[in-house]
Amino acid sequence: MPLEIANVNPDPFTQFQIWFDEAQPFMHEREAVVLVTATLNGTPSARMVLLRHHDQRTFGWYTNYESRKGGELAANPHAALLWYCEPLGRQIRIEGAVHKMSPVASDAYFATRARASQLGALASQQSRPLASRAELEERVDELRVEYEGREVPRPQYWGGYHLTPSHFEFWQHRGDRLHDRVIYLLEDSSWRLERQSP
Repeated sequence: MPLEIANVNPDPFTQFQIWFDEAQPFMHEREAVVLVTATLNGTPSARMVLLRHHDQRTFGWYTNYESRKGGELAANPHAALLWYCEPLGRQIRIEGAVHKMSPVASDAYFATRARASQLGALASQQSRPLASRAELEERVDELRVEYEGREVPRPQYWGGYHLTPSHFEFWQHRGDRLHDRVIYLLEDSSWRLERQSP
């Protein structure tokens, strides 16, 4: 089906939800998105994260604040997300400013994680050199014993981020590389839509 400005919702958050819902039967890991951050001098880095939050204002994920992405976001609090649904030939790019979630929000999500994932977050010094996998597994085992019968606390260096969008691109695959692209640009607190060439 062609992607036309006349056919999309004027609110990009609502349009995101429409496509996200339509993708559910076709995707094993629908929450997987590419997160792109950059250093102050513009050197980019990208990785997959899980989109654990989205509403009518923000998109969110959780990670180690001391990781490479955490360091880049501390220095340059802007990022881009890319969601791709190959079975439907669709992708959505989202760009905007990033800030940390509140400790209360991070605590609430951390409490819902599997215990093994909680221990892993506590054990891992993400993005730092590691002598061997055995060293990491030993640390997890030590923490398992230490917190037996007790709740695992959220590490202060682990939590969530919110991205507040200023730009969306909805992309629909078409034949002969003549893809459809509908852009939402935030201008004076409202969204302006335009079609761009593929």
